[in-house]
Amino acid sequence: MSGSLSAACRLLHALAYALSGWFTIRFEFAALTPLQREERVRAWSERMLQVLGIQLQLRGLPPAAGPMLLVANHISWLDILVLHATRHCRFVAKADVRHWPLIGTLATGAGTLYIERESRRDALRVVHHMAESLRKGEILAVFPEGTTSDGRQLRPFHANLIQAAISADAPVQPVALSFLDVGNGLPSYSPCYIDDDTLVGSVWRTLSGPPVAAVVTFGQPQLAAGRTRRAWAADLRMAVERLR
Repeated sequence: MSGSLSAACRLLHALAYALSGWFTIRFEFAALTPLQREERVRAWSERMLQVLGIQLQLRGLPPAAGPMLLVANHISWLDILVLHATRHCRFVAKADVRHWPLIGTLATGAGTLYIERESRRDALRVVHHMAESLRKGEILAVFPEGTTSDGRQLRPFHANLIQAAISADAPVQPVALSFLDVGNGLPSYSPCYIDDDTLVGSVWRTLSGPPVAAVVTFGQPQLAAGRTRRAWAADLRMAVERLR
């Protein structure tokens, strides 16, 4: 089977599987307990990676339970899927994701918290809700770079959302994401979603290129220990850099 034909088959399979996830959220989630929903999301994400032909490599230990705020670097449209496959968590995402066809339903069903990135008032609202979720013992995840990069260098970490962990006196766990070419073990840039990339183009490049492994490395959780949110964000950035 040619590379293009194989990629097309994987894409069709992925779309069909995404629709199955949409059906589960719309018609089955109401009858499930929160723990059952979390496991459905984790298992669905793990299976979706398999459908896409993405190998998953886990290093370190994901949190067994909350409260915990995960902070990770941001490279690809695959990042949320990859993290969900290792451990269910509630993500903070830009508000317009809620309205994306199919993806919005999947994200909402997975418990995503939405934020208007340009609104300071909305950022305060989201930090308040994040702190409430952490006090309830939930696991949240954010990408403090605020946007994707090609993974060669980390962007500065924005500190605003780190305030939620300080307010809730909750630990934060640094997480490093990377993508490797399975054949030679070198960094793969196929899954990148930056600059002029389109989502469709990035997906097709990933599916039609050499096999890719997604590597998720969990570091040691840490508490604020009196640090300001800006100081803590800088230290967390260094921790993610070391994990990479």
